[in-house]
Amino acid sequence: MAGTSRTWQRWQDWAALVIGVLTALSPLVTTTDAAAAWTMVVLGVVLAAASLWSLAVPGSVASEWVHGVLGVLLFLAPWVMGYSALAGASWTSWVAGVLAAVVAVSALPAANAEHRTLAAR
Repeated sequence: MAGTSRTWQRWQDWAALVIGVLTALSPLVTTTDAAAAWTMVVLGVVLAAASLWSLAVPGSVASEWVHGVLGVLLFLAPWVMGYSALAGASWTSWVAGVLAAVVAVSALPAANAEHRTLAAR
């Protein structure tokens, strides 16, 4: 049936889940300090949880905004949390942050359309 909510299918949300999990696990393979490790683990887990929210409720526009905000926070984290001198941790945060923000922006039109479809019922 056209216009029905299709959960667990939006590629952007799967991508955000992978980005979150990899970010959370990255302190296992990169040189970090306590601030970098905790920042990447916490932001990665929250990003993964928000992506599960998006996958389960594809009409939730707020979850896509959460992805975008987390992407920006990940990008800024090396400077704010003071681990910009750690190349591996910094690059992980920067790349994950940009990817999370890009995925969020690309998912917003689909989430908005799904939200409008669900609201019209």
